[in-house]
Amino acid sequence: MENVLKYYDFSDFSEDQSNTFSGNEIAFTELNSEHFLIFEKKVDSYNLYVSKFLSKNEVGVKPPEILELLVENYDKSIPEHRIILRKYLH
Repeated sequence: MENVLKYYDFSDFSEDQSNTFSGNEIAFTELNSEHFLIFEKKVDSYNLYVSKFLSKNEVGVKPPEILELLVENYDKSIPEHRIILRKYLH
């Protein structure tokens, strides 16, 4: 998973302060100034979301304006999961 995060330039994981992700750690990458992909790190899995915030400084601090779950239990060995991630980042 670490390779996926580095390849797509995700931030380091940090604790979610917004209570949107139940205090789990999140990492994000910027799609544009208001839209972001977020990986939520649960105990033994990762969920991938697309979200909208007013600015990058709000990610993990304030609740998002829009949040959509793209992949539950992301697994880089599953082609469909990789395709969904690439769809947003290429």
